[in-house]
Amino acid sequence: MRKLIVCNIISLDGFFSGPGGNIMAMPFDSGFSDYNAERLRAAGTLLLGRQSFEAFRSYWPAVAEDASQPAVEREISRLNTTIEKVVVSNSLKPEEVEGWGPTRVVPRASAHAEVAALKKGLGREILVFGSHVLWNDLLAAGLVDELHFMIGAGVVGEGVRAFETRSPGSLRLLDTRTFDGSSLLLVRYAVER
Repeated sequence: MRKLIVCNIISLDGFFSGPGGNIMAMPFDSGFSDYNAERLRAAGTLLLGRQSFEAFRSYWPAVAEDASQPAVEREISRLNTTIEKVVVSNSLKPEEVEGWGPTRVVPRASAHAEVAALKKGLGREILVFGSHVLWNDLLAAGLVDELHFMIGAGVVGEGVRAFETRSPGSLRLLDTRTFDGSSLLLVRYAVER
């Protein structure tokens, strides 16, 4: 059985994004990219909501060949292109996701069944980056196996709270980790049902 892992950065005061949904208000540093590359190397499927998919697709493809970008960013770009992407959206049409590696669209009404089927299949981890609405819905439905949060040394004060729902089970701390030269603290939790 494949694990579904949600991996995101959150502010010290528990926000997913800053005022007006500004993701760039988050306390990013080098540890963020290092851990995202690590997670992508272990994953077989990237599960995204429409907004995250569109933001990633507009940013990541050009990074692969940009020599001014750090090596880890270029690697993330290549991994994002080659990984299977499943986009949960009612508004995107299949032809609108073409041109950025293997990508398919699943309507919201089918998302729980599709994710359950993906989890039962063979393969590597299923990873969710960004996609706040999607992962909160999947958490409430009991489909998330692990939460990996990089807690940043920043207070944004207002914005979108990380959690919009309660977990259907308890959370068990798996481990914590810091990164050289980074102010981020990684906390990994198993969702126990």
